[in-house]
Amino acid sequence: MNFWQKINRKEDPHVYEQKDGQLVRSLTVKDFLALGVGTIVSTSIFTLPGEVAALHTGPAVAIACILAAIVAGVVAFAYAEMAAAMPFAGSAYSWINVVFGEIWGWIAGWALLAEYFIAMSFIGSGISANFRALIAPLGLKLPAELANPFGINGGVVDIISIVSILLVTLLISHGVSEASRVENALVILKVIAILLFVIVGLTAIKKANFTPFIPPYKETAHGPFGGWQGIYAGISMIFVSYLGFDAIAANSAEAVNPEKTMPRGIVGSLLIAVILFVSVSLVLIGDVPYQKYLNSAEPVGLALRSIGHGTIATLVQTIAVFGMFTALIGLCMSSSRLVYSFGRDGMLPKKLGKLNTDKRPNNALWAISIVAILISAFLPFSFLTQLVSAGTLIAFMFVSLGIYRLRPREGVDISNPGFKMPFYPVLPFLAFLGSLIVFLGLDQQAKIYAGIWFIIGLIIYFCYGLKHSTMNTK
Repeated sequence: MNFWQKINRKEDPHVYEQKDGQLVRSLTVKDFLALGVGTIVSTSIFTLPGEVAALHTGPAVAIACILAAIVAGVVAFAYAEMAAAMPFAGSAYSWINVVFGEIWGWIAGWALLAEYFIAMSFIGSGISANFRALIAPLGLKLPAELANPFGINGGVVDIISIVSILLVTLLISHGVSEASRVENALVILKVIAILLFVIVGLTAIKKANFTPFIPPYKETAHGPFGGWQGIYAGISMIFVSYLGFDAIAANSAEAVNPEKTMPRGIVGSLLIAVILFVSVSLVLIGDVPYQKYLNSAEPVGLALRSIGHGTIATLVQTIAVFGMFTALIGLCMSSSRLVYSFGRDGMLPKKLGKLNTDKRPNNALWAISIVAILISAFLPFSFLTQLVSAGTLIAFMFVSLGIYRLRPREGVDISNPGFKMPFYPVLPFLAFLGSLIVFLGLDQQAKIYAGIWFIIGLIIYFCYGLKHSTMNTK
């Protein structure tokens, strides 16, 4: 076997079936819907629509939400077929390892890892910021040393972010069933808060705020505003909100009847999220002129107070803080399963791929949580946030093209799934093309950071993974 053949060797799907068969299958459609909605409808639904409207789209933010959702939806079909055919831990990493080969699976998984631990850190810091904003009117304030990351506004460590991630890690370490029950309850609470905002906000809609719906194009200090150029920039910003459905796929090895459970969970959660995003976007713009959302960290609260509902604003923002834990639970579960799959295959130390006596990958869980804590508590990471989108879009492109390699093997050495991506072979190419277009719309800095992350991943693969891969023993 020459070098090229070695790095392109494909994993036998039956090996993954045997290895992941030790994980407890306990998650149902209801659990995956809650996991998907909880991860997708996170901090961003309360902040991002107003920010995108002010920076790029104006009232047309709803168009950006819908177009981004169409791209994400097409990719979700590819994820649904992959997850139904190969319900393995690690989602895109494991699938690409089977259909394309080891190095390609590692690249896809490494790209996803950036999304997971940076997003966990981001949400942990978001919980901290919103919690501190809520207790401020009560005269309670944390000292700067405990409120901000190291070197930011006199900060040493963000203690609330640390506690948030630790609480979620402890919850998941006791089993996904227990975590799912908490997740389900918090998701219901969060959706109620969103619906409350929409219902109250609908009473104060002003048609004039929607005119012109697509403002004339102009170039600003923040990039393009108005016209289709502004909408395109808005799509690239909004798209990060829809990435959570890949968190569902990472837990497919713990799904009950995955052929039915996975497609319904992936597609259903994305559909619910899109409806909520578009509704919030339209109400935000209808209540308050979009220009007022510029530099606002809490557009929903601003809108409610502007129309005379300060008490409801406080209530919604309070629920939003607790609702952010749903995204943290989802990301912590999925990232730990990805790292477990790396250890399972020898790409990272094999201890990470070990299960404890209760058949839980807690070594991987604590490893990913410690990294997320270090980033959110001690390091300024705002410059890395777009790496979340860049890394996941790379994985999306791999999965979309992977359908072409999967189909000929379905019913041969891979299970013939009950769900298949419609309009094959056209739709997989459109999913790839849509992801590529959104990727190209990211700013140059995001692409540079994605390139650096890619190089680091290759160094780890060639210096460690290639040597320690479990496929070396075959």
